[in-house]
Amino acid sequence: QVQLVESGGGLVQPGGSLRLSCAASASIFPMYVMGWYRQAPGKQRELVASITTTGGTNYADSVKGRFTISRDNPKNTVYLQLNDLKPEDTAVYYCNALNLFTDNRYWGQGTQVTVSS
Repeated sequence: QVQLVESGGGLVQPGGSLRLSCAASASIFPMYVMGWYRQAPGKQRELVASITTTGGTNYADSVKGRFTISRDNPKNTVYLQLNDLKPEDTAVYYCNALNLFTDNRYWGQGTQVTVSS
């Protein structure tokens, strides 16, 4: 089992940047595909970005070119760099780990990102 702890959220003005971090309690290499999801009030949770064990990335169309996901396997940490933030990016951001061998999925507690002037 993996425990995930997110950090780095906050209040930022439109056009600003944040970097979210997700620290895992156990080794995330080579078993876990890591992802960031978000959920805005009244909306379903959606995938923002994911990264495979070998570094392959996938992004939602709404964040392509603005967000970057990366992982540091020795540190068991995944990052999400958020640039050129927009009010519609406001949401709780959740880290997710998918075990490729067991298909088990683990979630962090979430971190709030608010984009407002």
